[in-house]
Amino acid sequence: MAWPLIRNLPREFHFDFVRLAPFAAVLSAILIIASGASFALKGLNMSIDFVGGTVIEVQTKAPVDTSVLRQAIAAGGGEDSQVQTLGASNGYLLRFRAPKDADVVKSTAVVKQKLTDTLPGVQFKRVESVGARVSGELIQKGFLALGLALALMLAYIWFRFQLQFGLGAVAAVLHDVLLTLGMLSVTHLEFSMTSIAALLTVIGYSMNEKVITFDRLRENLRKYKTTPLREVINKSENERLSRTLITGTTAILALAGAFFQGGVLFPLVATMVFGIFVGTYSSIYVALPIILLWGVKRNDEDAVPMKPASAR
Repeated sequence: MAWPLIRNLPREFHFDFVRLAPFAAVLSAILIIASGASFALKGLNMSIDFVGGTVIEVQTKAPVDTSVLRQAIAAGGGEDSQVQTLGASNGYLLRFRAPKDADVVKSTAVVKQKLTDTLPGVQFKRVESVGARVSGELIQKGFLALGLALALMLAYIWFRFQLQFGLGAVAAVLHDVLLTLGMLSVTHLEFSMTSIAALLTVIGYSMNEKVITFDRLRENLRKYKTTPLREVINKSENERLSRTLITGTTAILALAGAFFQGGVLFPLVATMVFGIFVGTYSSIYVALPIILLWGVKRNDEDAVPMKPASAR
């Protein structure tokens, strides 16, 4: 077997991507409807960032039953408590909310004192408190950032390619965001400011895929001016498929270590891994079908082949 293994990938595949587009459209519609139903029934598991409250990371001298920690939080007046184990180092992540109309800082101090009384020698690694007003502003600004990112990307793609390319890209990225939020709702993973960062990363990765897809398509449209658009799309996707597989696999391998470790990074990594899959899928089966249905202008200049450096 030749090494490196990447040499064994064919330079060009021969799949008929367009033929499966109607089935992919049905699949995407079902997934979007399922995501909407999950939002309506379950919503998102909003973190302290968005609902207000306190996060405390503690380390104990010996393993402690999570029920003991919940009882200590309740004794200190904390409500809606959640306790998460952090690895095998006797670390725990505690989340709770202060009673209604209570001062968050004072409530947190009372809970810390109860934890100290219950578990002598407990160490407080991190304490974060967010008020309800601040949390409301965070969620507004977080989703505003997502909307602004989509608008700027539409403008960029429109400027670089054609309007239908921009609309196809934004529809595909919006598809990715909706499905990713649906995944977070179904799995009930915590949605925090870190999740907003993960979604912005997913948008960036997905848009990068769209730009590369459109660039290869535009190049082939200049080369094959009389070839049906359906065939040009298939050829373009088959030519770039090996590159897509390499890029996606590399990104997933980079996230694999944190993915299997779990802990506080798991929602972030799970969001990004899922986003890589749907971003790759939507490049082929959301963005390109929109261009196929709309059509493209094919009066651009012919592509000019690049010359080797030695010939310049």
